[in-house]
Amino acid sequence: MNDIIYCGVDFHARQQTICCLKTETGELTSHELKHDPKEAVRQFYAELGGPVIVGLEASGYTPWFEELIEALGHQVWLGDATEIRRRARRRQKNDRRDAELILDLMVHDEFPRIHRPTPESREILRMLRYRHKLVKLRTIIKNSLQALSIQAGLSLQARLFTRQGTQQLEALTLSPVMGQQRQQWLELLQELNQRITATEGWLKQQALSDPRISLLRTHPGLGLLSSLGIVHTLMPVRRFSTTRKVAAYGGFDPMERSSADKKRYLGISKAGSRLLRFLLIEATQTAVKTDPELKRFYHRLVQRRGKPKAKVAVARKLLIRSFIMLRDEINYAQFQQRAIAARLAREFARPNVPVPLIGQPASPAKG
Repeated sequence: MNDIIYCGVDFHARQQTICCLKTETGELTSHELKHDPKEAVRQFYAELGGPVIVGLEASGYTPWFEELIEALGHQVWLGDATEIRRRARRRQKNDRRDAELILDLMVHDEFPRIHRPTPESREILRMLRYRHKLVKLRTIIKNSLQALSIQAGLSLQARLFTRQGTQQLEALTLSPVMGQQRQQWLELLQELNQRITATEGWLKQQALSDPRISLLRTHPGLGLLSSLGIVHTLMPVRRFSTTRKVAAYGGFDPMERSSADKKRYLGISKAGSRLLRFLLIEATQTAVKTDPELKRFYHRLVQRRGKPKAKVAVARKLLIRSFIMLRDEINYAQFQQRAIAARLAREFARPNVPVPLIGQPASPAKG
């Protein structure tokens, strides 16, 4: 049997500190590696032999390193950074002790591993994030053009970006500086539109042959992009045992502050994927217009807590519904039938509620 080597890594942008344990011999070693050149990093891990399991905190610095380790045939364990730090027993902190802590958690089966998407899912999520950034840039350019047109006496709001509106904008008599800004912003807007269209075309191709995307798109409000984001963030859905865990994974779990007998709601945790929350909140705009139950729920919550919180609550419901549809492989119509049956069952379970005779309509469920 091959000797398993565990490596706990304290990872930074330019370097890493490593503590390795060979399980058969008990040999413990520590190393420091600079990331430039990367070939030195690859060579170090290649010479370890195998099998090797590398554990480190999840961060935005690590994707290239994760792919390098996987290309060598080693395993990568990503850990929840907050949970790892919570388990630190020493107040003194340095890179070696952080690496030792990660190694200790790995060896004692206490390492707080988080899910790593498949290579396919990682690529799709990268493209979704890229599109999101392009759209944000486009919004900045549009807002700048709106401000410029208003300063010049042209107020068309959204119509400014129709063909006629753009022609009116281009026909404005402006100072040399404002004219130059107008030209450059219009050129940037055109380029961004082209890049967004190309990105969405690529994403559409990835979704065409995926039955999971088709399944989710039967739900009002869930389009191609939001469905792609949900599928490639949640899959495999069987790793979630409850809907509450799904909501927490999406950052929709509530935060509270308790003092004596008082509880104060602090909003949602906003842990997990910001992209997923953005896509879901964007989807609520259509969902609350086309799904009767969500429409009632949204307007009822708007009266009590305002539009922003109502949108977040609807987005949470969309996430949970999506999870159930993917887990049970049911479409929107089947989900609705199941929900109606559950409501009727609860209604008839109440005391003093008669069960309807055959051919007699059931009393409508309240709420």
